[in-house]
Amino acid sequence: MISGVRAGRPARSSGRSARVRSAAAVCAAAAALTLALAGCSAQAGTGGTDGTSGSAGDTKGKADQKQPAAADAAARHASPKAKPTSATPSATPEPAALKNVRINVTDGQTVGVGMPISITFDHPVPAAERAAVERLLTVSTSTGVTGSWSWIKDRNLLDGQRIDYRPRQFWTPGTKVTVRAGSGVTRNFAVGRSLVATVDVRTHTMTVEKDGTTRQVPITAGAPGMDTWNGTMVVSDKQRRVLMDSRTVGFGDAYKGYYSYAVHLTASGTYLHQNPKADTYAGRRNVTHGCVGLATDGTARRFYEEVIPGDVVRVTGSTETVAAGNGYGDWNLDWEEWRAGSALR
Repeated sequence: MISGVRAGRPARSSGRSARVRSAAAVCAAAAALTLALAGCSAQAGTGGTDGTSGSAGDTKGKADQKQPAAADAAARHASPKAKPTSATPSATPEPAALKNVRINVTDGQTVGVGMPISITFDHPVPAAERAAVERLLTVSTSTGVTGSWSWIKDRNLLDGQRIDYRPRQFWTPGTKVTVRAGSGVTRNFAVGRSLVATVDVRTHTMTVEKDGTTRQVPITAGAPGMDTWNGTMVVSDKQRRVLMDSRTVGFGDAYKGYYSYAVHLTASGTYLHQNPKADTYAGRRNVTHGCVGLATDGTARRFYEEVIPGDVVRVTGSTETVAAGNGYGDWNLDWEEWRAGSALR
């Protein structure tokens, strides 16, 4: 402090050398004042917002004030151009798993009411790290939605490579959704009109409910022993023509060929598509190898043209229920089972 410097009478051996020593003392005192002010500046710039905590810069400023002798020594060697600096806390790095994530919806896409948000990772996320990853996944909507993330064992991936988000009930048509995966990936999509198709394998019919209208469509499903999956499936994509090979699903050389107007339902190979056998058996008998067949008279084409990814196809009256990770089988878990799959429960 400048008040700590005595500016009294010069010594009896006054002269030029004494005046030089006195001037040097005043300069050293001024430098000490400068350093003390610099310490205050660092403290003010880095202190906590509540006034009770600060960063390393805050701590250093207090130490300088308590040790004036050290401050005087530093002042004698300090450059007059030196500027005070303040410490900035480094941001906590995001989990490495979030660097290369993939989201199943594209930016600006319109989906059906059953579409879950599905995120997959390059490598399995260890169980101990899943909560940290999940905290950095956010979903915001234009309407009030109750939903939850759940870690899913995908049929074609390892455990810990997929996490899905779905509402407690189907999305409300017209909802706008934004999903963020950490700071690097953002998707905005919209929920379109509602389309839910219910296939009853016992009556060989499909009831299509769309925008408040209902119609009945004759179908043929899986023959006994090759039963169509039971439960709720979600359209993942569709193709005008697709090559189907029975060897890829364990049925040997039973069939191989192109089928038209193919609506994709499961990762294990379930489609709802045009099938010439439906011209004879739709509405009467189940004769397929597990897919749902529609007639070639325009029935298959009409359904193909009106469905979009995210539309719902329910199958009733069959046997085994499709697993959650076989395509988008998320809706086959009740709400409590779904929430139990979250790492934040």
